[in-house]
Amino acid sequence: MTSQSLPETMTAVAISEPGGPMVLKPEERPVPKPGQGEILIKVKAAGVNRPDVAQRKGIYPPPPGASDLPGLEAAGEVAAIGPGVRRWRLGDQVTALTPGGAYAEYCLVHETNALPIPQGFTFTEAAALPETFFTVWHNVFERGALKPGETLLVHGGSSGIGTTAIQLGTAFGAAVIATAGSAEKCEACLKLGARRAINYRAEDFVLAVKEATEGRGADVILDMVGGDYIERNYAAAAMDGRIVQIAVLGGASAKTDFSKLMVKRLTHTGSTLRPRSIEFKAHIAAELEARVWPLLATRKIAPVMDTIFPLREAWRAHERMEESVHIGKIVLDVA
Repeated sequence: MTSQSLPETMTAVAISEPGGPMVLKPEERPVPKPGQGEILIKVKAAGVNRPDVAQRKGIYPPPPGASDLPGLEAAGEVAAIGPGVRRWRLGDQVTALTPGGAYAEYCLVHETNALPIPQGFTFTEAAALPETFFTVWHNVFERGALKPGETLLVHGGSSGIGTTAIQLGTAFGAAVIATAGSAEKCEACLKLGARRAINYRAEDFVLAVKEATEGRGADVILDMVGGDYIERNYAAAAMDGRIVQIAVLGGASAKTDFSKLMVKRLTHTGSTLRPRSIEFKAHIAAELEARVWPLLATRKIAPVMDTIFPLREAWRAHERMEESVHIGKIVLDVA
């Protein structure tokens, strides 16, 4: 192992027991040591995501071998290098998708799941990239096979995932429609490039999508709601439409008419990112670096930043996320 001078211990925010935001408590942990192919990141900032909230509640355990600490994305500097690492050197600035452990001063990640911080980006901006960009790229462009000229419907358009999907869909030539829960959130979606923003509290999104597409419907639907949205998504989808499920915040079960699936020749698929293999995530990282990182470097797209909290106040970040008033990403300042 090659490393800078490292302390023996670090401050981390752990889940003391399943429960509300206040179970997130700072504690001292040993600084981890990188194994084969791994790098140790001196974390400057960490992103906050819905899976962190689910893990805190005890309903989304980390995969085998992953840190029990929350945190799926980190930005910082390479502080130690494990055997077999080829790309990175000490001091390199990286942002990475982690299987857990980013709510800490140091975090391990396989070198292939790290990417260079785009030119001009702060650490807090860089920490807002991995989870949402990996998720959107795989689900919208790989599973959903979105093509230029098609219509993409993004539910939760003002969330971290939603703001990323709007920007990427628009950048790659799709017409994007977004749903959100307030006039302010809808305005934010329009500013990011959505051609139509639907306040789902005031409008029926099925009718609004049909109106916006002259009756065709959406070719790809990115859904994190589930529940009664499933049947409504089938109604809002175009012929040969693809619905991609990435969460079920509105319920994991639903009663629906599957004849629409057959008549419209729909594909309803879904995925979760955290349990996937290092190699799978490395593939997405390579795709992002080749096709999306150039857009970030020129600021054609950029993460939408909501609020930054100190690491020790991670509980406040979780409170804000659960209030669902945020627009864009919530990030922890670790430095």
